[in-house]
Amino acid sequence: MKNANCLVCQSAIEVENEAFVGEIVECSDCGEEHEVVEANGLLTLELAPEIEESWGE
Repeated sequence: MKNANCLVCQSAIEVENEAFVGEIVECSDCGEEHEVVEANGLLTLELAPEIEESWGE
């Protein structure tokens, strides 16, 4: 497991060693979703983008 801090509440987030770029991880304290943007030895997280519904349009 690797550790990172939540970008919103600064709580520790545990991320699997096998995490891949683009994977979404959630903070267990505040529920904010983060996206893994780098997993080559160094773990980097960014806030996950909000996905908007297109409702078939």
